[in-house]
Parts: sequence; C-alpha cells; structure tokens
Amino acid sequence: MATTRVTMPQLGESVHEGTISRWLVKPGDQVVEFEPMLEVDTDKVNAEVPAPVTGVLKEILAQEGDTVEAGSEIAVVEVEGDGEVPARVELRADEATPVEPAAPRPPASEPEPEPARAAAAAPQRDEGGEHRYSPGVTLLAEEQGVDLAEVAGTGLGGRVTKRDVRQFVEARAAKAPPPPAPREAPAPSAAPTQGDEVVPLTRVRRLIGENMTRSKTTIPHAWQTQEVDMSGVVASRNANKGSFQQREGFSLTYLPYVIAAAVASLREHPEVNATFNETEIIVHRRIDLGISVGFEDTLLVPVIRGADGLSLAGIARAVNDVATRARNRKLRADELQGGTFTVNNSGTFGTLFSYSVINPGQAGILTMEAIVDRPVAVNGMIGIKPMMYLCFSFDHRVLDGLEAARFLTSCRRWLESVSGETPVY
Repeated sequence: MATTRVTMPQLGESVHEGTISRWLVKPGDQVVEFEPMLEVDTDKVNAEVPAPVTGVLKEILAQEGDTVEAGSEIAVVEVEGDGEVPARVELRADEATPVEPAAPRPPASEPEPEPARAAAAAPQRDEGGEHRYSPGVTLLAEEQGVDLAEVAGTGLGGRVTKRDVRQFVEARAAKAPPPPAPREAPAPSAAPTQGDEVVPLTRVRRLIGENMTRSKTTIPHAWQTQEVDMSGVVASRNANKGSFQQREGFSLTYLPYVIAAAVASLREHPEVNATFNETEIIVHRRIDLGISVGFEDTLLVPVIRGADGLSLAGIARAVNDVATRARNRKLRADELQGGTFTVNNSGTFGTLFSYSVINPGQAGILTMEAIVDRPVAVNGMIGIKPMMYLCFSFDHRVLDGLEAARFLTSCRRWLESVSGETPVY
C-alpha cells in the first residue's frame, strides 16, 4: 500500500488557517472518503471536514488545539489499492459542513448498516479510545435529555450521529407507557382531519424552528418603533434609479438606504453592535451585517462583511450579490455565520409593524416596513408624505430602553437627512 499526506484546506476566501478542535478518528482507524475525519475551527466557521481518500490513518501530524496554515500537512494515510496515489492530498474544503449552521444545506444520508441495527443495546465505542461527539450531536442530546453513553453509534468507528440520537429518542418514546388520559380529554387540536394535508418538516425548517425557539427562550426580547419621513430617500432613489440601473444592471431599492442608516447608527452607538456572553458583553469592532433573505420554504441570513466601509452603491451591490447567490444556493457556510447585527425588510410584502426574533449571538434586529403615503401635519397644515415605520427588537440584557431609543432615533434622523442630492457612489 502507498501512503499520502493530507493537508489543511482553505475554509473560505479570506480564511488562511484553522485550529484543529477534534480528531474524529485515531491512528489505526479506517477512514472513508467523504466521511467526517476531523473538526476545524476558524474565526468564521466551525466545520466537520471529510476524508479526501479511503484508507487507514497511520499518523496524526497536527494535534488537537494546533493552529495550522492552509496547505500544511496534518496527517498521513495509507491508501488502499495498488494504483498510483498522489504524495499529498488536500482535505475537501468544498465538502466541509458547519457543525451548527444557521441555515444548513441538507446533509448526505447517513448509512445505517444492518449489523448496527441488529447489534446489542450496549453502546459501541472505539476500543481503547475516548468516545467523541460532535457539537451538533451534543446539543441535540441536551435538548432531548439523552445520555449519549446509552446510545449505540452507527457512524464511522462507532461514532454517534444525530440520526442515532433521534432513533434513540423515538425508541424511548415507544417504550414509555402512555400518560393517563384525563377524565374529559378533548380531541387534540393539532390532529389532522379528513381532507387535511400533512406536510413533514424539512431538516432546514426544523433547524430554523430550533434556532428561533432558542432565541425566544434565552433572550429577553424588547421592542420599539419610530415613524420615519422617507421623502428624501424617495427623492434620492428617483433621482438615481435610472442611471444606477444602466450602470449596475440591477434596480436600486430602499433597503440599502436603511442598511446605511443602521451602519451609521451602529458607529454612533457601538454598544448595539454587541453580544451577551453570560459573564460579559462583547462589543464588536467590525460591523458584519446580516440580511434576511426569505424563500417559500426557508429563511437565510447571509452576512455582508465590513458593511461600514461601503458606500450606498457598495451596499446595494453586496445585497444584490448575496441575495442572488442565496436564491441559487451558492452561498458558502462561512457567509451564513458571524453577523453582528441584522436588518430585515418585511415591508416589501406590505407589513406595517413587525416584532422580529433576534438572531442568537446578536443584540438586535432592525426591520423596515412598507413605505405608505399618509396624511401628516406639516407646519400646521395637512400634507401627504411617504412614511415608514422602523421597528427594532433588542436584547434587554444588553440594551436598556434609553439606549435602544437613541439608536432608533439615529436611524430615523439619518434617513430623514437624505435628499435628492445625496451621493450614491
């Protein structure tokens, strides 16, 4: 058999090194191409990285906790077969999947071999080695109240997968005696009746539900709104939309103006660009803005890095880019993580007020509503103006009402300061 040296991949365009957080196999173990081999942490993503070849792991060159540059050798694998093999092979960065993504891609189906189903109930463990669990498996086990030591693993080397945990929970529920029915138990309201359509939850929809539940149960939400006179913004867009369309090839919308207002206000009030971390509040220096992009069956929040360094036109380009690639399912895992604040545009569907759910790890989310012509008082007279409600959900552990109101006021004032002469470029 021939040996090949495995090198560290580059996980993202601007990611040049990664920290090995966990090896999922040990020397002497069989590794299978496309099966998870190790977990790598970067400043943007925590990912399971699959093996690039099939063979036997002979030696680990980079230990857990080591920070390794992309292209550096991290392991030696003895490759099966007598054919010619490359001396070095890079891990498959394009196959890496985030351990706990915000909006993950559907996973490859995990094999469930017959011997595993027929095995005894005792959990399978690597001989002589510590039983390892991925963060995603650990989180699911905590949510379901499962002791992972009782779960038989069907993954590589007896590794416990999420599917194993779910099957364990289902089996436990099947064995548990049904609770005694109340004397006058009404029919369950959620039970389908004749003619109803039952739509199974997709994995993405289930994960979105789990993420939103975690947000509402762990973050004390508070909410404020202010009404904004959008006359200047409307005038600016009308003055620039024709030349902008011709130059850029896509339409100038109102969303970049609201994003620019949020960015300017976050610079003025940096305490809003923060994360509550149980024992401390982390105020982020960079403004990496998440943009909500909705589809028929899911919601993605791609992140615009360094949004505070962009002009109005630059923000518009960035929004068009991530939204287009989100619709085409071409976003990378690291582009869906690491946002420090989020802007939502539910007003495009005509809504007037939205109490948005905060993304975990952020202190707030700003929502722009529909721009509607309304009668307002102007110098003691009644006039018709394009008005919009700007809604702000915030983490009350990070911000008090006064700080939130100051931030929202800054957003309103920035938008009302725009005019037809405001530069877009």
